[in-house]
Amino acid sequence: MELKITPSLSIDDAEADLQAIRAQGSGGQNVNKVSSAIHLRFDIGASSLPEKLKEKLLQTKDNRVTNEGVFVLKAQSYRTQEQNREDALARLVEWIKAATIEQKPRRETKVSRAVKARRGDVKKQQSAKKTMRKKVEF
Repeated sequence: MELKITPSLSIDDAEADLQAIRAQGSGGQNVNKVSSAIHLRFDIGASSLPEKLKEKLLQTKDNRVTNEGVFVLKAQSYRTQEQNREDALARLVEWIKAATIEQKPRRETKVSRAVKARRGDVKKQQSAKKTMRKKVEF
């Protein structure tokens, strides 16, 4: 099955290694028997993503990316394995989609002459106000 990231970019869900594990937390006796959590491992280097996007994903400062370039995610929000599987794949798609967004380059701006003049006027007013508060000398 294809995971659609953008209209022009998609990956095969077989590229993500999904493994069912036991979830943490409360749940009584059932938590010791049922493997409802999903452990997702996505090898960025071996994926079919474009090279530029792979480099961007590897350079993100994300604790979920290992030194070997593997994205590791644990999904255990839901009670069923199917829901956690869908959640893990959706979170993977969102993470990749966030890296596809190109940030606009910052355009440097200058402070206008009028703003500088206004700032000077305000400084003069403050100065005059504080001068008036001083002790009067005879």
